[in-house]
Amino acid sequence: MPVLTEEAPVAHVAPAPIPSAELFLQKPSGKFNWVFGIWIAVFHIGAIASFFFFRWSALIVLAVTWVLGQNIGIAVSYHRQLTHRGFTTPKWLEYLMAICGTLSLQGGPLYWVAVHRLHHQLTDKPGDPHSPRDGGWWSHIGWILYGSLHNEDPELLGRYAPDLAKDKFYRWLSHYHWVPVTVLGIGLFLAGGWSWILWGVFFRVAVGMHVTWLVNSATHMWGGKRFSTRDDSRNLWWVALLTGGEGWHNNHHAHPVSASHGMAWYELDFNYWCIRLLGTLGLAKRIKVQGPEGGAARILHG
Repeated sequence: MPVLTEEAPVAHVAPAPIPSAELFLQKPSGKFNWVFGIWIAVFHIGAIASFFFFRWSALIVLAVTWVLGQNIGIAVSYHRQLTHRGFTTPKWLEYLMAICGTLSLQGGPLYWVAVHRLHHQLTDKPGDPHSPRDGGWWSHIGWILYGSLHNEDPELLGRYAPDLAKDKFYRWLSHYHWVPVTVLGIGLFLAGGWSWILWGVFFRVAVGMHVTWLVNSATHMWGGKRFSTRDDSRNLWWVALLTGGEGWHNNHHAHPVSASHGMAWYELDFNYWCIRLLGTLGLAKRIKVQGPEGGAARILHG
């Protein structure tokens, strides 16, 4: 701290710095994010256009790329492994699944993980990146179009995703997260023409965005609660069906590190089945599993 002298009166001393956590609180910026807005519009236009280029083979492409991008990439990799460390895999497989996550065009792994960890720290409190307490539209898409968070903020990434920020591969993938889906799009166009690229990229990405955003919005507004949490998280069956298990959101917020979100026989959790399959193959270890009775999570070694 500088020494105060007569030449440096108290009135001229800079105010105490704001605690670093407050720098990342999400709030309306008052400005429309034209970059995100234009790209979101382009993919929605492409999704509509896909209906004019329908082929049955395109549905197969859609199904395969959906599982790779949404289930394995976003749910299994970005969410359950990288954000919450619900299980471990060999690095080559961890990296491969993270590449799958970029196919959904929801940002690089550093940004996605940092924002989601911030959400868990401030769930439904002031500063939560996407709480319906700030409005249902805000929690679904408004926080992206008008929010203050930016996907290249090194302070945000360094504070909430320091483990990934230290990894050279994740830094590269986060900076060039658009490359895998671009390569995929070119490949689909060359192999199947407009039909394949429109269904396998544009339709899938546009719908996939809304499916992921429904976890942010709908599962904090509607549904039931198995666990008494201090937030508004709910278990919502139809979001769980759309996302492969992410809709059992109250279960998840009560036990974030659990690789399994479905905690009853009727709570279908396709994403956890993928993790268990990896475990059976010897590719996933230390799988943390929480049951409906609460208590400490069991750890499955494959």
